[in-house]
Amino acid sequence: MKKILLVEDDVSLRENIAELLNLSGYLVFDAAHGKMAVEVAKKELPNLILCDIMMPELDGYGVLEALSSNKETRHIPFIFISAKTERKDIRRGMNLGADDYLTKPFEEEELLNAIHSRLHKAELINMSLNAKLQKNNPKNEIRSLNELKNFFDDYGQLSSFKKEETIFCEGEHSNTIYLILKGVVKCYKLDEQGKELITALYGADEFLGFTSLLENLPHQEYAVAIENVEIAGIAKSELKKILEENQKVSLELMEVLADNITEIKKQLLQMAYSSVRKKTAQTLLQFEKTMNKGPKEPLHITRGDLAHVAGIATESLIRTLSDFKHEGLIAVENRNIKILDPASLQDIQ
Repeated sequence: MKKILLVEDDVSLRENIAELLNLSGYLVFDAAHGKMAVEVAKKELPNLILCDIMMPELDGYGVLEALSSNKETRHIPFIFISAKTERKDIRRGMNLGADDYLTKPFEEEELLNAIHSRLHKAELINMSLNAKLQKNNPKNEIRSLNELKNFFDDYGQLSSFKKEETIFCEGEHSNTIYLILKGVVKCYKLDEQGKELITALYGADEFLGFTSLLENLPHQEYAVAIENVEIAGIAKSELKKILEENQKVSLELMEVLADNITEIKKQLLQMAYSSVRKKTAQTLLQFEKTMNKGPKEPLHITRGDLAHVAGIATESLIRTLSDFKHEGLIAVENRNIKILDPASLQDIQ
């Protein structure tokens, strides 16, 4: 039901017009003077306003000016109804932005036709505007996972974190999904003794912060920058809308998340059954891949983080690194590690 605000200080005329509009299927709000009209218009946001000109406290011109300066009411169709018939009065109302001007007395059919015409025109304008916005909406251009990442990069909330700085904590509200633009992030949980266990490593061009898009679940782990990190964040609600409208992107993202789960399972199996040497070797290769290092580029990574990913004691990791160094598999310079023979590290059992 369309809402109409009727502004008229003549009680009898106001009641008659209101009754006519009610019988014609409109929901009518009325106001006896201009100040009341402005308040009602801002509160109810009617589909159309019928307004007298000569009124106490604030005349019709003042009502139109007040509503035209408010972003929520400036587009409401506005029709003057007045006994003032001089050309200058009509011209003044139209110059202020009125959509139509009816002179009293008017026929019922004349009033209803003017209302119908203005409401129909407003609907056409809104449809055209919505179509244009829909066409220009960047979300409509997302047809692949790469385009989704571009959307994060272009429209996401950018944040920077220094090395060892916390991005989010376990138990905090999870309202945002992130794309890592630069750097490496570790996610970890703490056991009852406060010992850290790294559950995943995320590098540039990877997503971070998934819990659930359906429920408002808190973060289940900590996320900390291993090196200087830049991320772009999109609200979970916004991402959910994008995925609902783009099935192909949803499927590609599901593949990514499934691969992440597979990698976590491999890590858990490795921690449970592999030798210390294999755990250490695989962890080095994992960091090299995540940090996107080239051949023999140094890895700036703490011994503690290596041990926590491998799931072994730091002392055991240090002894194994020393063995690898003597075997010519790695080089250690200023505590930075260079992988010299990745193929041999891969084959370690």
